[in-house]
Amino acid sequence: MSYKVTLIPGDGIGPEVTGAAVRILEATGLKFEWESFEAGADAYEKYHEYLPKPLLDSVERTRVALKGPVTTPIGGGFSSINVQLRKHFELFANFRPIRNLPNVPTHYPGVDLIIVRENTEGLYSGIEHEVVPGVVESLKIITEKASTRISRWAFDYARKMGRKKIHAIHKANIMKLSDGLFIRCSRNISKEYPEIAYAEHIVDNTCMQLVTNPYQYDMLLLENLYGDIVSDLCAAFVGGLGLVPGANFGHECAVFEAVHGSAPDIAGKGIANPTAVTRSGILMLRHLGENEAADRVKHAIHAIYTERLHLTKDMGGTASTSEFADAVIAKMSEQA
Repeated sequence: MSYKVTLIPGDGIGPEVTGAAVRILEATGLKFEWESFEAGADAYEKYHEYLPKPLLDSVERTRVALKGPVTTPIGGGFSSINVQLRKHFELFANFRPIRNLPNVPTHYPGVDLIIVRENTEGLYSGIEHEVVPGVVESLKIITEKASTRISRWAFDYARKMGRKKIHAIHKANIMKLSDGLFIRCSRNISKEYPEIAYAEHIVDNTCMQLVTNPYQYDMLLLENLYGDIVSDLCAAFVGGLGLVPGANFGHECAVFEAVHGSAPDIAGKGIANPTAVTRSGILMLRHLGENEAADRVKHAIHAIYTERLHLTKDMGGTASTSEFADAVIAKMSEQA
């Protein structure tokens, strides 16, 4: 069987880390047909579109994509490619598991958190305009439909995976209507899952509680902007964004992506760490039902980090991007 997958290498270090991840995934023995497309500024030069139609058509066909980082201009330029993809394909559930890798020194060993973030609306959806010169208005849209949908997705995941507790994170003490609607929807859905403990925390207090004692949390359910901020905070518990995978799920399609940036300062040097996008590839394998292959990649990465002989510079090693991938592939061969 061959899997057709849309590949978005990205820019900056994107092509390097996605290239390494592709080699590792192919080393599982599974067959992939990669449909590769540029996005962002690179795509504009060829298609005069930042998110070209051939890419969108490919995702429509394959229903699954693996994506590297794409640079988003700050304070101007084109809209985030991530946001555009999520809106276009209704990828309403952003999923980020936060788990330690072996032998990576952190202040918080043994963290096991699941971040579930509503992906399509809220303040972070980028609906804004200039009212008059010098006055800009950003709109925060919260709907019962989207809030109920993401809440049900989170509770379904918790039930399926045996998670015990969900905290809905909000600022309803100030934004009583918008955040109030979000937690009312979460609260209503929680009643259908009596085996899962449910609680609500205010977002600023959550940040303090996380850095004080992250072990009190199991799953966090958040609106769009809060989820982006809190998931980056939680990544620091396990070694940073260079290690953390991410996925975006809709009813029809799924996009798996590294959540770190494009790091143009080290692009082309062959030293970028492909762990995050490879771990995102593991999530993709599980989504495809290839759990045995996913476990092989996972165990090989864990072995590399345990031994610490083939780590990239950011993790205290000297291995290149390609050498890290070679080491993971060699470990997978040893397992076979």
